[in-house]
Amino acid sequence: MAVASLAFAAACVAGYRESRAIEPRGDSATRRDAIDGSLSVPAHASDLHIAVPCVGLSAGDAATAWRLVEIGHADHTAPAQLAPLAAPDGAKRSDGALLLAVIPAGGTPGASRSWKLERAPKPSGAPGFALRDLNAASVGVYQGEQPVFVYNHGSIVRDDIAAGDARRERACYLHPVWGLAGEVLTDDFPKDHPHHHGLFWAWPHIVIDGAEYDLWVNDRIRQATVRWLHRDAGPITSTLAVENGWFVGDRNAMTERVWIRVYRADEQSRVLDIGLTIIPRGSPVTLRGAEGKSYGGMTARFAPGPRADTVITVPDGPTRDDLPDTRLPWADFTSRFAGAQGPSGAALLVHPDHPDFPPAWLTRHYGPLCVGWPGVNAKTLPVDQPVHLAYRFWIHKTASDVAAMRGAFDAYSAAVKAEWRSVQSQN
Repeated sequence: MAVASLAFAAACVAGYRESRAIEPRGDSATRRDAIDGSLSVPAHASDLHIAVPCVGLSAGDAATAWRLVEIGHADHTAPAQLAPLAAPDGAKRSDGALLLAVIPAGGTPGASRSWKLERAPKPSGAPGFALRDLNAASVGVYQGEQPVFVYNHGSIVRDDIAAGDARRERACYLHPVWGLAGEVLTDDFPKDHPHHHGLFWAWPHIVIDGAEYDLWVNDRIRQATVRWLHRDAGPITSTLAVENGWFVGDRNAMTERVWIRVYRADEQSRVLDIGLTIIPRGSPVTLRGAEGKSYGGMTARFAPGPRADTVITVPDGPTRDDLPDTRLPWADFTSRFAGAQGPSGAALLVHPDHPDFPPAWLTRHYGPLCVGWPGVNAKTLPVDQPVHLAYRFWIHKTASDVAAMRGAFDAYSAAVKAEWRSVQSQN
């Protein structure tokens, strides 16, 4: 079985990477005006959305205002935030901190940039995030008053689907996900495929103890929330972390830990990162994608729109053809969505340290982008061995071209190279 390496774990949105300890100065990170050490990032042509683990540093108070100042360029600053770390198995750690920021583009190609972390003289004036429990099953994430997405941790039931049809009910997914103009990008219970649901992850072929199940349509297996791991709404990011299970009857056959982090949007784009850790419990679990198509894993189902205006773009350029069982690092879906004045959309990016990168995909112009891992060839996951899968949902306000998409993917790849260097490691 190919599992993510420790280097990949660093790239996961939850901050899976171990890093060298920072020597703290004083009693608490939140009472210091500056932190010993520096952040090193590669030069980059696009903004970098970073999540850098710092073992030994306290996450502190989420309301504390921090900023990064580029060493040698005191006028180059970026608001920063500290948040809890996730362990390699996806659980929340009680030590360490995750340094979160959006680093503005710049630097000499091939060189690195260094930043120091210090208390900000005042909070950023830009609107921060808020969480709102919409009902017993759903929590909404907002930037200021603008809705960003809803995470449905409880069961969502569609009454117009017949009782007894497993597609009638689902949980543990994102919908709606909004674009920057307030348009809804995702769909739920679409008439053509009522089992599709927003931004979700599911597999059509799951074998446990010789019996086969289908999580794609909830055939004798279902996802359900076990417990919350973390919830926060800060000035730079908002994070939801939850532990789910794959239940066969009352048996939890798979632990699924999910860290969802959204960064503050700029005028043209928004970054939404999702890190999954899946861990078989009790027995090995075999996963396989759909025959000839490969779907099974992270999936985005887009809302309906004029399909004549829908363009799917991949690294080779725009394609009018659907692509079954095709290996891709990313794919973009642009269309005209209700509420937007022009084309907009989002791309699904696969982290380059993803198992079997680049994985197979299925793309469909009627609405879904489906990452297929492990694809049409089955893979058996050993008991109690975590597998890490990381993705970015890159939302753009207007139509996007290949160059912009490549820039977004390059920035996603470059962000994992960011590293906190303690005073000891620099000596």
